Amino acid sequence: MMINFADKSVLGLAAEEIRQDLGLSASAFGLASSAFFLLFSISGAAVGLLADRIRPKWLLLAMAVLWSLSQAPLAVGGGLAVLITSRVLLGAAEGPAFPVAQQATLSWFPNHRRNLPGALIVLGITLGVLVAAPVLTWVIQHHGWRSAVAAVALVGVVWALLWIPFGGEGPYAAADTTSPTASGEKGGEGAAAETAPVPAGQRTPYRRILATRTWIGATAAYFGTYWVIAFALVWLPSYLRDGLGYTSAGATQVLMLVWGLGGVVVLGQAGLTGWLLRRGTASRWARGGVGGVLLLIGAGSCLALPLAPAGALTAALLVAGFGLAGAMSSVAVTTVTELAPVDRRGGALGIMNAVVTTAGLLAPTLIGHLVDTRGAQGYQYAVLITGAVLLLSGAAALTLIDPDRDARRLS
Repeated sequence: MMINFADKSVLGLAAEEIRQDLGLSASAFGLASSAFFLLFSISGAAVGLLADRIRPKWLLLAMAVLWSLSQAPLAVGGGLAVLITSRVLLGAAEGPAFPVAQQATLSWFPNHRRNLPGALIVLGITLGVLVAAPVLTWVIQHHGWRSAVAAVALVGVVWALLWIPFGGEGPYAAADTTSPTASGEKGGEGAAAETAPVPAGQRTPYRRILATRTWIGATAAYFGTYWVIAFALVWLPSYLRDGLGYTSAGATQVLMLVWGLGGVVVLGQAGLTGWLLRRGTASRWARGGVGGVLLLIGAGSCLALPLAPAGALTAALLVAGFGLAGAMSSVAVTTVTELAPVDRRGGALGIMNAVVTTAGLLAPTLIGHLVDTRGAQGYQYAVLITGAVLLLSGAAALTLIDPDRDARRLS
């Protein structure tokens, strides 16, 4: 996930250089950024369904190879057409990465121990940007933005070579993709019960899972998180420089604060949620309640940001508004994993990811249009819209998520 989000962050970090080099307007650059998500959602759903039949190890390997190859033409040369094509292919390859990575990781843990490992995978998102921002900014300034694209592609190839001997699934993986002892670990009674084969005629239809209030609520809440991620990856560096007057160095520092807070919040949420679950608190409050409250605080910060005087308060509101929303990524995944039967988790997570990541298709294009039509003030409207999206997402988490209730109905 670190490499995955380093790939995503290149365009935002090199936005000014790319626009000048290729002669792009804000709308054209926003369109090119949104092209990344053209097949992202579709491939996320399709490969998520495949993850219930094919070992996640091989799916992740194929994705890493493809997303590295897709960036090679852009690293060599080309204009807007190559940029868009490269980003479309990169999005198709990276779309399923998060749900499949979570499925592979959570297969090593029973339900009550999944909060921390799920959060650590989400932390990869934060670390990817934290590590990539200063390193790729230096590469862009000294060697050009195409060199930065080449660098992240090469890192993806190295990861793929390491994944072949080291990757695998754990004892809680679905029985039709790997047996409880396929990894060489003993699963125990809990693992055996969770991974027991389910006759085809008794499998829960996907439509029943997708119709639960919990799946709908987790998906709606996660949509708000991904809206913030798309905004931060593509336009936040430009907003800090052009909208708030930061230097390149100052903008990088604020970006690191945003993603750093996100990492701290993800880990803190995992610890709090795990503590609540161990004390017998229902998942509705331990997961949906914690995630929903964080989204609402982020919403309030974004809605207050355009009204705040320039200075430290503006920076604090921006960091809070964009940094608190990330915890919902982990909450949504562990919630749906708790809800869905083991033989339907890949599809349930993949389809959720497909719906959620449409935010990445919408947000960059909308913000680019606002910047073209309203100049620097367009960023203020974008922040207000983001606040409204987070407000609706937080409300969905608090009112709809209840995996205990919906799991009983499914069974």
